Amino acid sequence: MASSLVVPVIDVQNENFKELWPAMVVAIKTASFVALDTELSGLGNRKSLLAESIEDRYKAICHAARSRSILSLGIACYKKLDQKPADSYLVQVYNLILLCSEEYIIEPQSVHFLVQHGFDFNKQYGHGIPYCKGNNKGGADDRGVHIRALFTELLRARKPLVLHNGLIDMAFLYQSFYAHLPERLATFTADLSEMFPAGIYDTKYVTEFELRLSASYLEYAYKKCKLDNGRSVGSGTTGPHVHIEFCQYAGHMSTYVDYRECPAVASVDEQTDICQHFSAFGWCPNGTKCPLSHDTDRIILQDEKNKEDKWKKRKRQREKKRSEGEGSSIFDGAPENKIPNMEVDPEDPPGDQRGTVAEMCPDGLPAMDSDGNTPQSEGKSLETDSKGNSVCDENVTIASIDDSQNTKNNTNDGKSGVGSGTGAGREKTNNRSAGIETQKKNADAGTHRAGFDAFMTGYIFAYSCTVIRKEEAREADKEEEEEEQSWLPTCLNKVYLSGKAAPLNVVKSTFSKSSKAHMQKMEMVWGGSFSFSLTIICVISVLAC
Repeated sequence: MASSLVVPVIDVQNENFKELWPAMVVAIKTASFVALDTELSGLGNRKSLLAESIEDRYKAICHAARSRSILSLGIACYKKLDQKPADSYLVQVYNLILLCSEEYIIEPQSVHFLVQHGFDFNKQYGHGIPYCKGNNKGGADDRGVHIRALFTELLRARKPLVLHNGLIDMAFLYQSFYAHLPERLATFTADLSEMFPAGIYDTKYVTEFELRLSASYLEYAYKKCKLDNGRSVGSGTTGPHVHIEFCQYAGHMSTYVDYRECPAVASVDEQTDICQHFSAFGWCPNGTKCPLSHDTDRIILQDEKNKEDKWKKRKRQREKKRSEGEGSSIFDGAPENKIPNMEVDPEDPPGDQRGTVAEMCPDGLPAMDSDGNTPQSEGKSLETDSKGNSVCDENVTIASIDDSQNTKNNTNDGKSGVGSGTGAGREKTNNRSAGIETQKKNADAGTHRAGFDAFMTGYIFAYSCTVIRKEEAREADKEEEEEEQSWLPTCLNKVYLSGKAAPLNVVKSTFSKSSKAHMQKMEMVWGGSFSFSLTIICVISVLAC
């Protein structure tokens, strides 16, 4: 059994923002892809956010983004390492504490949830990085050291953007750091397609429609991917596996790091009283008063056991039919490993996707993404996506902490590009060092961080690219694809929509135009190259007509 994973999350505040600026810019520019996550002050009317009409949903999201604010922003930069085994990444994680300089609504249930999960509002109000929403407030976006300029650097980097259930994230990012949101959804998606030419990926969509996990809220999906990846590494099977490395830093830089420790998944008893509502959706209406288990590790292992039991039951039924000469013709000529997926247990509903089943609360109201255990929590996602509880990892490559470092250095870790130390991590297979114990004592008591959520989102994406590419290569009997083709083409620019069978496609259609504010922004971001590209597009369109 491999050891725990310790993820260094760099805490960025107003006092150290300028100092860490070069590291963040370098991390973004050199990343293979960037994962983002936000913590919000509220979402507004829940029914409107889950309206049947997608256009009505967008209007509700716009209202929330204009009247609420981003409290913290998580950025996880994943850089693929060339001189390492396939699918090895150097990961840098930043948690930016933000403070909107304008009036905004903060909802009581949002405060309650965030405080329960360790969010420090004193730190936010005392040390948050100030920003103004909308168009060019508080200085030009391309000059100075501020959060809007950092978002501009993200656009200029032209990296794939990865989110989890990211429609609301993108709307808040647009309104907070870019420009006023356009009135129409088609205009918004047209703008996004040009802002992120390398593509947008939603791991909520990936886990539901590609990996087809039993549940798809963030904590579950992350732990499941980690567990499966660890088992694959431990079994010694051929093919790529996801390996994670972190940078190490000494000196005062280590004081900026909050370590998120994730103990390895341990086996549990077969009989466990698991809360079925939390198991399916990642939150429970009873919250902490629920007497049943909300342990995601137990939930995953229980799901795996149930799946294995169903498979054994179907195998027995299949063998019985064959022995009686009553084999079904639908299996004739089918590969042996595909037959179990073709069979349907009459006692089960079609599919095993609990997360996609009419995500409704007991009282009939739509279930909100909780980022925790309560439907009122304001993490931002709408469906049932629980994000931010303490997360466990197993069998991964992590940064090794040098036992010879002093206590202060061991209590914190750092980011690349700043300070001393650029050594990549090594796999820990022994007991925890004394330094790790010190880190645990000095880490913040809370478990909910936008930075760590961004790390989980990025890991799900990295693992999904690895396992899906491996499956495609096996079926096609061909070599692994190159890095440029290693992302998920079937998930490109598809954003998950709660309660909908189809995603939102982030594209610019022939019937939609980019917003005027966006055109002005992109001229500033790309300069002459953007104008030239638009001219070419217009010429091609005219010739086509």
